[in-house]
Amino acid sequence: MQAISYMNKTDLLLNARKHYFSLGVDDGAASLCRANFTYGLAKIHYAQHKLGISPNATFISTPDETISRNSRRWSSGYGYGGKLTTGDPNDPLIFVDTKPNACGMLVGGLENLPKPDQIIKNINKVLDSEIYLDNIKLEWDYKKSNHFIDVFETKLAIKSDLHLPPYMFIIHGSVPELRKATEKGPGLYYDQSPELRDMSQSIKTPFGNIFYLEGRNAKQYYHFYQYAKELAAKKRVMAAEILFGKFETLSNPVHQGLLSYGEILLGAQHITEEKSKLFPVALRSDLPSYLITALPNLTDEQIDDLGFENRAKKLGVLKNLKNLNVLPHGGGYKLPHINQVREVLEIDGERFFVCEQEVEDGTYIFSDVTATQFLYRGKKIIKRIEDLNLGTIEAKLWPKFVLKI
Repeated sequence: MQAISYMNKTDLLLNARKHYFSLGVDDGAASLCRANFTYGLAKIHYAQHKLGISPNATFISTPDETISRNSRRWSSGYGYGGKLTTGDPNDPLIFVDTKPNACGMLVGGLENLPKPDQIIKNINKVLDSEIYLDNIKLEWDYKKSNHFIDVFETKLAIKSDLHLPPYMFIIHGSVPELRKATEKGPGLYYDQSPELRDMSQSIKTPFGNIFYLEGRNAKQYYHFYQYAKELAAKKRVMAAEILFGKFETLSNPVHQGLLSYGEILLGAQHITEEKSKLFPVALRSDLPSYLITALPNLTDEQIDDLGFENRAKKLGVLKNLKNLNVLPHGGGYKLPHINQVREVLEIDGERFFVCEQEVEDGTYIFSDVTATQFLYRGKKIIKRIEDLNLGTIEAKLWPKFVLKI
């Protein structure tokens, strides 16, 4: 393979595209994810070369691969739904423009169906109160983005031998109070924390700057992320206690954050060796959510069936595929007006995506992904999980009501 330093922009992008392995459904949002992530991978490869590291960063998407509606993350060249491997998990080097935030979902069990009006009253009390956890004033994000409070009736799968509560809820949230620097650490988001920005170094690539931490600074950030991850999990539990009172914690996994120095979850849940652990997959508000026990992935058979083996071996990244071990956490954004990306135009350092629409004679061209209309995907993601043999459905959660305050 031609050395990175001798590649032009076109060759850098072609090389990056080879390091993208898709498990997604073939729709417009998945096409956009692939198109944009090609730039993110090309930037990382260029930076790895400059840092004297083998330029082999890899992204493996989950079935819900889609856009990121975080403008800075998107403009940095990243999509959502999968696992990004940027290097040795033990080498203190972190690319912070991926913006890990410790977001996750808590699934709780209830013996009785709660009343929506009482939950709303409890939410209003929370929003009107100053609540602290480990001396951190909490910020509640129930009113933001796709953070809903869902209450379900439990329906066990036919083959499941679990004993689960008759009702469940899902709370989705992160720790926005730690995006900026606090006494606990430098902050999670380099674009919101001047302290973290000062710690970071940057490399100018043909596709824009990339920001990273290495050595002692990477260790400090990783330690702080671990704290943020624990606080986020405790915060979700605290919120549930305030809203629902007594409940049973069934699952509380993170789906956006660092697995190690060189592994980053972007909207994906990491499988542990605990075979009975339940993972939530939440679709649209009008559709059931699912509790799934995961299967190790990707197996040799899966890699072969997907046609990935020869390419992965040639690139020297086969171990990344064999150590994937992730599940999606939801359906992902769907863009109903876009079929696929035809080309990407670079004008004055900005990317414009030229997309085919349902009416093929007309194209939709845009740069700002947050201005794009969207829906959420449905059951096809569950079917894709089953077809790929990524996990086993243990329970279907039928929505009783959804609160979007």
